[in-house]
Amino acid sequence: MQDPKRYTITAALPYTNGPVHIGHLAGVYVPADIYARYLRLNDKDVAFVCGSDEHGVPITLKAKAEGTTPQAVVDKYHEIIKKSFQEFGITFDNYSRTSAKVHHETASGFFKDLYEHGKFLEETSAQLYDEKAKQFLADRFVVGTCPKCGFEESYGDQCENCGTSHNAQDLINPKSVITGNIPSLKETKHWYLPLNEYEKWLDEWILQGHKKDWKANVLGQVKSWIDDGLKPRAVTRDLDWGIPVPVEGGEGKVLYVWFDAPIGYISSTKEWAEKTGKDWEPYWKDSETKLLHFIGKDNIVFHCIIFPSMLKAQGSYILPENVPANEFLNLEGNKISTSKNWAVWLHEYLEDFPEKQDVLRYVLTANAPETKDNDFTWKDFQARNNNELVAIFGNFVNRVIVLTNKYYEGVVPKPGDFSEVDQQTLKLMYAYPGIISKSVERFRFREALSELMNLARLGNKYLADEEPWKKIKTDPDRVKTIMYVALQIASALSVLSEPFLPFTSKKLKKMLNLDAGVDLSWQSVEPNNVFMVSDQKINKASLLFSKIEDAEIQKQIDKLEASKATSQEVKPEPQKETVSFEDFTKLDIRIGTILEAEKVPKTKKLLKLKVDVGIDTRTIVSGIAESFDPSEIIGQKVTVLVNLAPRKLRGVESQGMILMSDTLDGKLSFIEPDGKTVANGEKVS
Repeated sequence: MQDPKRYTITAALPYTNGPVHIGHLAGVYVPADIYARYLRLNDKDVAFVCGSDEHGVPITLKAKAEGTTPQAVVDKYHEIIKKSFQEFGITFDNYSRTSAKVHHETASGFFKDLYEHGKFLEETSAQLYDEKAKQFLADRFVVGTCPKCGFEESYGDQCENCGTSHNAQDLINPKSVITGNIPSLKETKHWYLPLNEYEKWLDEWILQGHKKDWKANVLGQVKSWIDDGLKPRAVTRDLDWGIPVPVEGGEGKVLYVWFDAPIGYISSTKEWAEKTGKDWEPYWKDSETKLLHFIGKDNIVFHCIIFPSMLKAQGSYILPENVPANEFLNLEGNKISTSKNWAVWLHEYLEDFPEKQDVLRYVLTANAPETKDNDFTWKDFQARNNNELVAIFGNFVNRVIVLTNKYYEGVVPKPGDFSEVDQQTLKLMYAYPGIISKSVERFRFREALSELMNLARLGNKYLADEEPWKKIKTDPDRVKTIMYVALQIASALSVLSEPFLPFTSKKLKKMLNLDAGVDLSWQSVEPNNVFMVSDQKINKASLLFSKIEDAEIQKQIDKLEASKATSQEVKPEPQKETVSFEDFTKLDIRIGTILEAEKVPKTKKLLKLKVDVGIDTRTIVSGIAESFDPSEIIGQKVTVLVNLAPRKLRGVESQGMILMSDTLDGKLSFIEPDGKTVANGEKVS
C-alpha cells in the first residue's frame, strides 16, 4: 500500500502468567516500537496498541500453583508488565487488558455477529475429560506426545518443540495436567470456525498476494498449514475463566483464548479512541489504513490463519498488510525457559542496569532474530556496549561537544569555505535518512541500526582525519569549519537515533540545546535545514554511555547459573494414581540392543532405530536426537516397552517405546541393565 492515511500497529499481547523477558522484547516489542517511532517522526497517523492477555488455562494453572485466584495473578503481572514497558520506553498509544469491560463487550459482540450470520459450525463431540477432577480438559490441561515431532511434553493446542498447532485429541498418550490421569472422552457442545472454507482464499491472499513482501519464515509456516489441509477450529472451551459464550447453550463455556486475544487489538484501539476523542473505526475498517502485526514465530498461525479468517468472516474489517514475525532469541546457548527461570526478565534488568535501557535496546536490535534464531550472551552485551556504543557513538559525540566548549565556550562557530572533504562528508550525512528508511520500511531493523552506527563512524573518521586538536594551533579558522560540520553530524544523530535509542536521543538533543521549537522530524535532516546554526549555544558534555565492567557481567552470569542449579534440583513429580497388579502385568518390558540409528529428516529430536528385542528386530522412533549422536549408540543396551500399540511419527511406524530418564543437565539417559550380561528379549518384572 502506497502512502496510507494511517497506520494501525499491533504488538502481540503478553501473557500475564509471568513478566516480560528479553526473548519477548527482541521478537516483538523492540522492533514494533522502532517502527512506530519511525512513523511518528515521519508525521504519520499511528495507533500503536497492545495489552495484557489475561484469559486461558495457563492463568488458572498459575493461580493453583500460587494458591491464589486467576484475577490476582493477572492483576499482579499486568502491573509488572505495564510498568516495565513504560520504563523501557515502549511507546504504546494504548496498553489495555483483556479483562477490561470494553474488551469483554467487543469480543462478545464479535462472536455474536459471526454466530448470527451463520459463520460457525455447532457440533457436539467427544472431548477429553478428567474423571477425577470432574472437568473437561482444555488445551493446556493436557500434555502428551506431539503427533508431528514426537516431543513427549507437547501441550494440547501447540507443541513448543516444533511449533505445530493441533487439537488435544491429536496427542499420543495424553494425560491430565491436573491429576496425572489418562483422560476419557465425553460429549460436549462447541462452536467451530470452519477454517477449511477459507483455505483457497488464504492461499490467494497470502501465498500468492504477498509472496514478494512477506518474510520467508511466515510464508513457509502458512504454506505448511495450507498444504496439510485446514480443519474447523473450536472457538469455545469448557472453562470458567474467560469471556462467557454469549449465546444460548453457552453456559459453563468461554471463548477460546486465541479467539478473544487478537480481538484485544480492536478493543485496545477502541479504548484509545475513547480517551483521545477519536473515531476507532477508520483504524480497523478503512481501506487506506495499513495494519501490521508484530509477533514471534510461535504466533504465526494465529495471526495469519485464524485471526484473518475471523476478520474475513465478519466482513467489515481490513486485513494486515504485513506480519513481520521474528524467530526466537536464545540465552547463553539455551532456549529461554520461564518455568526453569532461564531468562533475563525486563523488570529485573531495569533494576540491575539503571538508565541503560538503550544498551539493551541496542543489543537486542543488533542481534535480533529476524531470519533465524539468535543467541543473547552477557559477554556480547558487554562487548557491544563497550566497543560500539561507548567507543563509536559515545566517543564521537563526546569529542564534538567537549571541543566545542573548550574552543568556543559552547557556541557553534561560523564556518569558512567548505573543503571537498567537508562537502563530501555532509553529502554522505544527508543520505542517511533515506538509507535507514529503506531498511526500516522493509522491517530490517538490524540493518537500519547498523547504518545509524555507520553515521557515527563517519563522524569519527572525519574528526580523526581532520585532527582539529592539532590544527587549532596552526589554522584556527579551519577548525571552526571542522567543528561546524561535526556538530551537524551530531545533530543528525540526535534525530535519526530516536527510534532505536530514544533515551540517548533525548540526552543528545539536550546537550546540543535543540529545543521543542526546532523541526526534529525525520525529513528535517536535509541540506536546506541546518540544526546547529552559528552563534547557537550548546550545553556541557555528559557521557551518553559508560563502560560495563567484568564484575557486573559476572554477577548476571552467576545469577543465571544459580537459576539453573535451582531448576535442576531433584523435584520428583507426585505419584500417579495407584494401578492394580493386573494393569502392571499388561506391560511387556524387555531388554534390547540398538543395531542401527539415524536421524528422522526435518526433525530436531527424532531418531529412527533398529532394535533387537529378542523376539524380533523392530523399528522404534524415539525423541532422543538432542541427547545422543546416532553413531555413538550402536550396540547400546536399552529397555523397551514392546507391546505398545504401533504409532506413526513423521511417516515412520514406531513399534515400541524405549524407556529413558531425565538427567540434571536436561538431557536423557538410557535405563539399562547394571552391567551383568542380560540377553536380548529378557523380561523386566
